[in-house]
Amino acid sequence: MPKSKRSKLVTLTKTQKKGREGKETLFAQIRDCLEVYKYVWVFDVANMRNSFLKDVRRQWAGSRLLFGRTKVMAKALGLTREDEAREGLSKLSKYVRGSVGLLMTNEPPESVQSYFEEYSQNDFPRAGQVATIDFSIPAGIIYSRGGQIAAEDDLPLPHSLESTLRVQLGVPTTLKNGKITIENDFAVCREGNVLDAKQTRLLKLFGIACSEFKVSLVAYWEDGAVHEFDVSNIPAEDVNVDDASDDE
Repeated sequence: MPKSKRSKLVTLTKTQKKGREGKETLFAQIRDCLEVYKYVWVFDVANMRNSFLKDVRRQWAGSRLLFGRTKVMAKALGLTREDEAREGLSKLSKYVRGSVGLLMTNEPPESVQSYFEEYSQNDFPRAGQVATIDFSIPAGIIYSRGGQIAAEDDLPLPHSLESTLRVQLGVPTTLKNGKITIENDFAVCREGNVLDAKQTRLLKLFGIACSEFKVSLVAYWEDGAVHEFDVSNIPAEDVNVDDASDDE
């Protein structure tokens, strides 16, 4: 086994503005894990939800999932050959950019890849995401599922929501005989368009979970070598693929 570099002094002066204690704790946790686990993965989390990540943590109880400031995580791995915690980790730190985390594990790469390829959960989208469906509210009485199921199997929206729909969410509603109605179909979103806050609130109101939570494996380190998987979500200017894959 290569000689440990854990005891080497590394300064965190560039990340001292606030939360220094938390950054030092994260740094120490990563360095400790590098002494225990054989593999270090960088993974990207799309549409991150804490409830789903807690589920992943439970299923990987024998490993460690770590999140935090990417600059601190990269620094804990090592930014150069001179300050890397283990041989070759400075090549992995180049991928620690954007909304990523670290998975420290002794499970073989085949098991990790198989699990995360199959793992996905549906959830309500957030503002800024791209719509994956077309959805319109049908003309007439507005029902709780917005026309997704037959009217006889649904219930009208409570009349108390009329002002919310009209004033806050921009739906041209009226109250008729205590029922919320609209004269014409109202387009909430179109597939491929970026969603705003009003659109995501409407989708949630009608129970439309059209966003997929999925973990994308970016790259992993093993015995000094880094193996790349998917860097499509990592800004191109932040990743030097040639440098990250040399000496493999």
